[in-house]
Amino acid sequence: MSERPLDLAARALRHRDRSRAQLDARLQRAGVDEATRHDALETLERVGYVDDARFAAARAAALAGRSFGDAAIRHDLESSGLAADVVEAALAAVEPEPARAEAVVARRGRRAKTGAYLARKGFDEAVIADALGVADAPLPQETLTQ
Repeated sequence: MSERPLDLAARALRHRDRSRAQLDARLQRAGVDEATRHDALETLERVGYVDDARFAAARAAALAGRSFGDAAIRHDLESSGLAADVVEAALAAVEPEPARAEAVVARRGRRAKTGAYLARKGFDEAVIADALGVADAPLPQETLTQ
């Protein structure tokens, strides 16, 4: 390994924030041993370059802004190696899922295709039904698969 672990991690952070787990995996792929990875990540956290809560909040906000539902956001954050409490705090900080679904329905119209779009984006079935104004009736399966 020719590059120092801190330099490798700093380069990975140059263009976007990353979780501690993502950086750890990157350093591991580069052949950095566990103790050295741990020390490098501790240093980066101490100086504020790595902050899982900040990463989670920014990522959740970005996905919510792109009309993703809570399930999709949760999956993305968990895939980044974030702890459950960090994921839940990030989700609590974004606009509530029903409001995001209503905004999508306002833009795309109250149609079955909009319901299918919301389902693909990870919205809860009950939230979709409420947003489409069919809360009292179950959504037809074809609504969720179109």
